[in-house]
Amino acid sequence: MLLFLTGPAALAQSQRAAPVLVPDVSQRTVEIRFSFTGAELLLFGAILYPGGRLPDEPADIIVVLKGPSQAITMREKQKIAGIWVNADSLDFRSAPSFYAVASSRPIDKLVDERTAAIYELGLSKLQLSPSSVSDTTEIDRFARGLGDLKGRNGLYLEEPGAVEITDGVLYRARLPLSARVVTGTYTAETFLVQNGRVLAAATREIEVRKTGFERLIGQFAQDHDVAYGLVAIALALSMGLFAGFVAGRIAVA
Repeated sequence: MLLFLTGPAALAQSQRAAPVLVPDVSQRTVEIRFSFTGAELLLFGAILYPGGRLPDEPADIIVVLKGPSQAITMREKQKIAGIWVNADSLDFRSAPSFYAVASSRPIDKLVDERTAAIYELGLSKLQLSPSSVSDTTEIDRFARGLGDLKGRNGLYLEEPGAVEITDGVLYRARLPLSARVVTGTYTAETFLVQNGRVLAAATREIEVRKTGFERLIGQFAQDHDVAYGLVAIALALSMGLFAGFVAGRIAVA
């Protein structure tokens, strides 16, 4: 009976002894207007240790900012007879539209491959869910291509050493938000790591939304997609005809 009672008590004591993260972000809402050129988010917070006592070995922090998942098709181009054409392709069902990770030290120095894969810590550890059954080499090739494409557009990035920890308790990291981001709910995840283990994790949400005229256009396109497409085609034709008219007048003059 004594063992039965002390077991849950020991478990409760172990849970109480775990450190706690108190994270926050500089902006809970990011508004996209016509002049939006991107933003910089500050992810910060505190580490609360049991009894207020710092551990003998310092802990590390990893922060991950992730956008809404989306399906994407990656196509590989090949040059045939001097012409670039689409060759192989691969569909990913759940690629994050935006992904940024920052850490107090390089991630491979903090956790092993298995832990990094479980928590998706790093671009190479993203669970992209390929829709077709392909060999690992082919999937890795297309995944690297996706990372390179998104990286060139500022949508995928890794920032080792970008997390600053002060007095072993306070932390902060600045991550850029590209002007190409999509709207939706973003998650800012914080992980406390020590001796290769994730001791604590916490999440905050950030809403990215359009405002003003851009929001009205986006809502109209969503609610009346056919009409929006016809209007867009009509505007494109009108602009083309107007440009041709102006060019003809200039040539005559």
